Amino acid sequence: MTIDKNHVVALHYTLNSIEDNGEKTFIEKTDADNPFTFLYGVGMMLPKFEEHLQGLTAGDTKTFTITPEEGYGEKAEDAIAHLPVGMFEQSGMPPVGAILPLQDPEGNHVNAVVVEVTPEAVIVDLNHPMAGKTLNFDIEVVASRPATEEELAHGHAHGIDGHEGH
Repeated sequence: MTIDKNHVVALHYTLNSIEDNGEKTFIEKTDADNPFTFLYGVGMMLPKFEEHLQGLTAGDTKTFTITPEEGYGEKAEDAIAHLPVGMFEQSGMPPVGAILPLQDPEGNHVNAVVVEVTPEAVIVDLNHPMAGKTLNFDIEVVASRPATEEELAHGHAHGIDGHEGH
């Protein structure tokens, strides 16, 4: 079935970033037994990512690139926060490279990457981990089907078979 708005799409992908010198750096790929499944056309994915999938069907493959402007934006050098060490009394000090789920004053969820730990503060980068990266996707569509009413009400896919895993 052709991918369209409000469809559940399952696909395999390999994601690389393309460096300034044209070299590819591997980021991640789907597990062979566990395709990436999402609700298409409801704003869950980057608009440019979905644009590249429009009209594809099961078995189709495609390679495409998303620039930082089309993806997660350029990296903001001033998007750094100093978190007081007191925040980590219960959980313990995080290692450099750890991803901390935080919430901004407006209630938005942000994943911050620990870049330095000092005796006074944990210094984190608030940029999206993919900010400033040119992303290269190799995808293979596994399946596409219309979403169920329940999936549309919940705003997410319940797996390629339509059943939510518990």
